[in-house]
Amino acid sequence: MESGKPLTFVEQARRAQIVGVTIDVVAEHGFAKASLQRIADAAGLTKAAVLYHFPSKDAIVRAAYGQVIEGLTSHVGRAVAARSGAAALEAYVRSLIEHLRANPTHVRMIVEAIVEDTGVEDVPRASSRRDAVAGLVRGAVAAGDYRADVDPVVTAVLIDGAVDAIVGEFLADPAFDTGAAAAELIDLLRRGYGR
Repeated sequence: MESGKPLTFVEQARRAQIVGVTIDVVAEHGFAKASLQRIADAAGLTKAAVLYHFPSKDAIVRAAYGQVIEGLTSHVGRAVAARSGAAALEAYVRSLIEHLRANPTHVRMIVEAIVEDTGVEDVPRASSRRDAVAGLVRGAVAAGDYRADVDPVVTAVLIDGAVDAIVGEFLADPAFDTGAAAAELIDLLRRGYGR
C-alpha cells in the first residue's frame, strides 16, 4: 500500500493485525521460518491480502520491529521522564528490563529483526542507544549523584552490556530473576560511581 493516500480505519486495523501476528510468528519460529504464508495463515488471511498491505516479508518485519521499539521506548521514556539524576538512570535500567521481561515475544522479535538481513539498522551497539544512556550518566554526574570523573560513554557501554546479558539470561531461563539482577546492577552503579 504505497499509494500515498491515508489508510482507512479498516486498512489500519488489518495492518495492525498483520504486524501483531508477525511479532508472534517471528518470536515462535524465527525470521527464516516466518514465511509470508505462515504469517497469512496465522492472521487468517491469504498471502495476497498480506501483500496488499505490505510489499514484502522484510517490510512486515520492519513494521513489527518498529511497533515493538515504539512500545519499549514509550514505556522507558515515561519512567525516565519522571526522574532526574541517578534516579533517571536507575529508572531506565528497571523499566527496560521490566518491559522486556513482560514481553518476551518482543525481545525475540528485536533479536530476529537485527540479526537477520531485514533492513533494520538499529543494532544493539547503535550509537543512539549508547548516547542516550551516556546522557543519563551525565545527568547523574551533573546532579552530584555520581563522581565527576565517571566516563559517561564507558559507563553507558557497561550498562547496555549488562542489560543485554540480563535479558539474554531470561530468554535462556525464564525463571531467572530479572528484578533481582536489575537491583544488583543498580547497586553496583551506586557503589562504583556514587559519591
